[in-house]
Amino acid sequence: MIVRWESGHDYVLVHLHQDMFGDWIFSRAWGQIGTQYGGLKHAVAESREQAMLWLDDLAHIQLARGFRKVLEADDDSPEGRRAMAQLSLLD
Repeated sequence: MIVRWESGHDYVLVHLHQDMFGDWIFSRAWGQIGTQYGGLKHAVAESREQAMLWLDDLAHIQLARGFRKVLEADDDSPEGRRAMAQLSLLD
């Protein structure tokens, strides 16, 4: 699952996926749109439910900061693949 929020000039992108060991990985990228400024952080969740709680918490924070959700997609959708291409540039 990929979710992206944007404000006037900033973005936050979350990728929630399972790795080859079955662990749930919560990857969060943030930065300024159109620049290389930003960061990337990964966290291992104990379960999918915990990762979804982190996603809900982050959504709440972003909405309170004036961000709007612009994307929610599966990894294998065209939108998800484009978002993953952006995320991979930050690694």
